[in-house]
Order: sequence, then structure tokens, then C-alpha cells
Amino acid sequence: MKVYETGDIRNVALVGHGNSGKTSLIAGFLFAAGATTRLTRTEDGTTITDFDEEEIARKITISSAIAAAEWNKKKINLIDTPGFNIFINDTKATMVAADAALVVVDGVAGVEVQTEKVWSFAEEFNLPRAIVINKLDRERSSFDRALESVQSVFGRTAVPIHLPLGPEREFNGVVDLVRMKSFTYTPDGDGKGKEAPIPDNLADAAQTAHEALVEMVAEGNDALMEEFFESGTLPAERILEGLRDAVRQMRIFPVLCASGLHNVCSDLILNFAVENFPNPAERGPWKGALNGAEVDRAVKDSEPVSAFVFKTIADPFSGRVSYFKVVSGIVRNDANLVNARSSAAERLSHIGGLFGKTIAPVTELHAGDLGGVAKLKDTLTGDTLGEKGSLIAYPPVKLPEPSIAYAIAAKTRNDEDRMGQAVHKILEEDQALRFYRDPQTKEFLLAGSGQQHVEVIVSRLKKRYGVDVELHAPKIPYRETIRGKADVQGRHKKQTGGHGQFGDCWIRMEPLPRGEKFAFGNEVFGGAIPKNFIPAIEKGIVEAAEKGYLAGYPVVDFKVIVYDGSYHDVDSSEMSFKLAARKAFKAAMESAKPALLEPIMNVEVQAPVEYAGDLMGDMNGRRGRISGMDTKGGTQIIKAQAPMAEMLNYQNDLTSMTQGRASFSMEFDHYDFVPGLQADKIIAAAKAAKTGEEEEEE
Repeated sequence: MKVYETGDIRNVALVGHGNSGKTSLIAGFLFAAGATTRLTRTEDGTTITDFDEEEIARKITISSAIAAAEWNKKKINLIDTPGFNIFINDTKATMVAADAALVVVDGVAGVEVQTEKVWSFAEEFNLPRAIVINKLDRERSSFDRALESVQSVFGRTAVPIHLPLGPEREFNGVVDLVRMKSFTYTPDGDGKGKEAPIPDNLADAAQTAHEALVEMVAEGNDALMEEFFESGTLPAERILEGLRDAVRQMRIFPVLCASGLHNVCSDLILNFAVENFPNPAERGPWKGALNGAEVDRAVKDSEPVSAFVFKTIADPFSGRVSYFKVVSGIVRNDANLVNARSSAAERLSHIGGLFGKTIAPVTELHAGDLGGVAKLKDTLTGDTLGEKGSLIAYPPVKLPEPSIAYAIAAKTRNDEDRMGQAVHKILEEDQALRFYRDPQTKEFLLAGSGQQHVEVIVSRLKKRYGVDVELHAPKIPYRETIRGKADVQGRHKKQTGGHGQFGDCWIRMEPLPRGEKFAFGNEVFGGAIPKNFIPAIEKGIVEAAEKGYLAGYPVVDFKVIVYDGSYHDVDSSEMSFKLAARKAFKAAMESAKPALLEPIMNVEVQAPVEYAGDLMGDMNGRRGRISGMDTKGGTQIIKAQAPMAEMLNYQNDLTSMTQGRASFSMEFDHYDFVPGLQADKIIAAAKAAKTGEEEEEE
């Protein structure tokens, strides 16, 4: 692979809703640029950027991938990103490496939920962007309808620079509204159009659209506006100049046409990217921390070397593969750099440019370029590598916490021995995952963005590492507490041969505010209980609380004060008072109005507006409380609080209710009382389970 200077590099992310055709578009771009000899997927489902075994099997993009193409002597790093909500976090994590975005919209469906989400990511990263209305060759596709959808959501600054030639299956080219020429294509051709005059039936529409484009281009530029008022139009070269500035200043978001499947307009879109999208240096400096102070680092070869690792691949053969963006300086093969987080030295052996699953060797990568390297020892996603004397650290991308967790258990002892290491490798690759052990239920939990996300990880564990695991719904970490007060005695007396056992304590129990857990106080006076036995009483209370009273769940948010008691000079011991405290705890729970607590989750649902009524009705049926609603474009955002127990199957139900067009996130907020009817069922189930365990032991 050739080496490119910063000014000759374009880093372009293709983002959009799932099934909008991003991967097919990239396949067309690569074919048009001569980077590949095939246009469509191979028989086994592989493309250059969809090479993971799960992507091949499911025929969707699960993880971002990058492929470089040369066009007009420029290098375009094309970033293919996932579009389904459960994998969308990977899109956000990878967009940090982009300098512009092509937002892909389905010509049939128009703007969808994830289209708006990736648009918000682009706004967050301040990325110039254009919109590609794709799949215009499909049945029921409509450029006008899709454009109306785009402009209703993103505003009038989304302005067409193309008009399609031919409806649906007859779509075979476009009118270029800047140069006022048409270009036609051969289906499944090389993606390079043949220039032709504008058809008569489109002449008026093209002229109207051209005038609207010229007006939008001139609107934010005083010199162009003056020229426009004087002559009533602008020459093509002035439109191109104004369009380039407007795109980079994000005053205009041009709308282009395409068919990725049949390779229509690949050349025009590549031309657009080279001419209008900024090179990495033109985006401005990166902000980072140097010696504890925030500094700006310019994207230049002359600056000290720094590289940001934006993605990690766990390859079973190559080991850890790190994708990085050279922010400053020139990264050369066999460079010795330092990890800003861990201070570990790293040698970058065999660096290369990215082309799907392969890393094409290069001698060096200039500022702004994207590259890959295998087998870094201590570098993970979000880390910065740099020179020791000027070690800057760039902030990692913040991703939302996983929305749903499943209990994971190895099928065999052999799987159990290897599960931890295999999961750890996958965690390095996927920043949206969490793996932990619930201290209360003692289960290992794998948390992700949705059920399908977790299922993909389980499949990878088996295919990559030969580890077989089972998933099941996690146990709900219920807790117990008290609503009232109690004043009781706990007395333990046992006489055997030799020394007996004697402990006697009086305690007061009262509830604490939610989340206060446990407090212990000592008001014993006059030596009724020796001081050395007081810790044993506290320990006895704590141990009894861990085992629960109603259903075996830990008791929380209560206070115990020991205020009186008695002891025996010979028979009293720490164990005696611990046992007395357990009896006191049980007696107190009987009269302190014990109750069950359940975890309440903060839930945020994003769905098309037309589903809002059904979703709110469903949430009420889950004992949820709607706490807020907001509308953003065509998306309804519903905020609610709902019990965790009612949300375990929400992912599947939400998909069913909205035909897969909605997404949700969920995080723990607080504990609250379980209603009486549900509490009775939980207590009965816990007692039945305990009885069953005792019978098995017998």
C-alpha cells in the first residue's frame, strides 16, 4: 500500500440505519476505484468489510470495519459501521476516527430511528456530512418521498445536488445539479458514469432544483450572495467553491443518489468526498491532556508522534489487533512508543493500512491516516500512544452502560476453566459489554446492548474459542427491609457438660432511608454487656441479615441499637452473643413489618412517533411509571421507571411491537417496595425452592 501525505487523506464514515445499504455502497466504491475485482457479496456472504463469521451468517454489519481506496490520487479510508440499535455503540466508538460522514438513507423507508441517532453522533463529533439516498432501484423507492423525510428531520439545509434518472427499477443515473449534466450507468457496471445531456422531461425540475441549490450555497457567503444578486446565478466553478466551504462549515448537507447493489453513482460520490470533505488537518487540532493540562495538538507531521487507538479486534490467530489514527507526527514501522494510560512501552512492528480483515504493510503512516498493528502488549481501545517526552492523552469515547444482562454459565467443567479468559479477550474488542459476578445471586452476568448482542458474543465464544456456555435470565437481586420498629430480647442459653453457653441482649430496630444499608449503635451502660462482646452482637446481626427473613434475600436499610442485656462470667463468649443477636434479629423482624424490595430501572425508549401510545400502554402494564416524553424529529423519546423483573423480556417485546424500529437503554436507579400480590408470589417461590433444596440434601 502506498504512503499518503495528510492533505491527500479523507477519512469517511458511512453511517445509517440497518439495511440501508452501507456495506454494498462501500463494495461499489472499492470496485469503482479498482481496489477489488468483485462488486457484490461472495457466495458465502463475505464482503471486504463484513468478514466476521457472525456477520457472514447474519448478513448484517456487527462491527465497524475499514477499507482504503485510491481515487483521484487521494486515499479514502472508508469506515463501514453497524446500523442496528444493539450494535450502534460500535458505530459511535469508531466515528471518532472519521473526518466526515456519509449518512445513508433507504430510498424506500426514508429516515429511520437509527438514522437520527447516527446523525446525533456526527453532530457530537462535529463531522461535516452528506446524505446518500440509496436503493433507489428498489420497488416502491421514491427519491421525492425520501427527500421529504430527510428535510422534515434534518431541515432545509439538506439540499439535493443530484436528481435521479428513472423510477424504481429503471433508475440508472443522475442529474448533477452543480454542473447541470446527467450521468448514466450500466447495471452492475464499474460504477463510472457516461456523461449525457439532461433529459427533456427533467429539464424544468433540474433547473428549479439547481436554482434552489445556488441560493443555498450563496446564502452564507457574502461575496457569493452579492454575485448571485447581480447576475441571478453563479457559474459552476463558483458553486463548487461555495459548496465545498458550506459542507466543511456544516451550513449545507448535500443529498446524493445511489444504488449500492448495482453500483450506480459510485464515481460521483467518491468525487464528492475528495472535493468537499476536509482532510484531517483541516478539521483542526485534537484536544488532549499533557502533564495534567488540557492542550491542543495539531494534526501535522511536524508535531510529536501521537496515535489514538479507536478499536481493538480479538483475532484467535493474530492475537490482539489495534486500529489507530495517527493524530500527529509520522508513525514508522518498528516505532517505539509509550502508552499514556499505563506508561508501558510498545513496539509497533509491521504497521499497515486497513483493508477489511487484512493489514497491508507500509513503511510509515502520516498524520491523519488510519492504520493497524498486531500484538501490542498493554494497549486497549481508548488508549493513546506517543513519544515519551511529549506524552499526550486523548479522551476515550464515552459509551452508554449496557441495557440488559444475562446470567452465563459454562456447560462443562472444561468450558468453565476457559470461559473467563475467552470472555476477557472479547471484552477487549467490544467496549459495550460488561462481565461481572453478582455478589448477591453469585451468578456470572454478561451485559450488553440487547439480547441479540449477547447471543452474538455467546456464538463467538463457541466458534472462536471453543467455549460452550448457556444463557438464562438473571435472578432478580431482591432485598428485604422493614417498615416499622421493634424492641426485642435475644437470649441464648445452652448447658452441656463443662462450660455452658450464655448470651443475652436487648435491641431496638428501626428503618433507615432507602440506600442507607445498615447502621449499628451501642447504648449499653453500667457493664450490662462487656465491651468485648459488642462486636460479636453486630456480627451476629449482619450475618442474620445476609440470610434474610422473608425469602432469603439480604435485609437492608435498617438500624439496630443494642441497649441492655446480661452475661455470665464463665459461660458467656463471643459465639454466645453472636447467637443471641441472631435470635434478637429474627424476633425483631417478626414485629417490624418486614417487606420485599425490588430494583427499579431508569428506562429510555426511542421509537417512531406512531408507536408512542402502544409503548406507553405496555410500560404501564409492566408497572412502569412514565417520567417524561420528548419528540425529536419523527422519534418519540419515552422516559420511565420500571421494575427490573418486568423488563427481562422487554427487548423481544419491543422488537415485536415496533417491527424492530425502536431501541431502549436501561440502568439501575433505586430499590422500592414490591406490591403485596407480587411479594407473596416471590416469597412462596423462595420457600418452595428452599424446601426442594433441603429434600435433595436428605
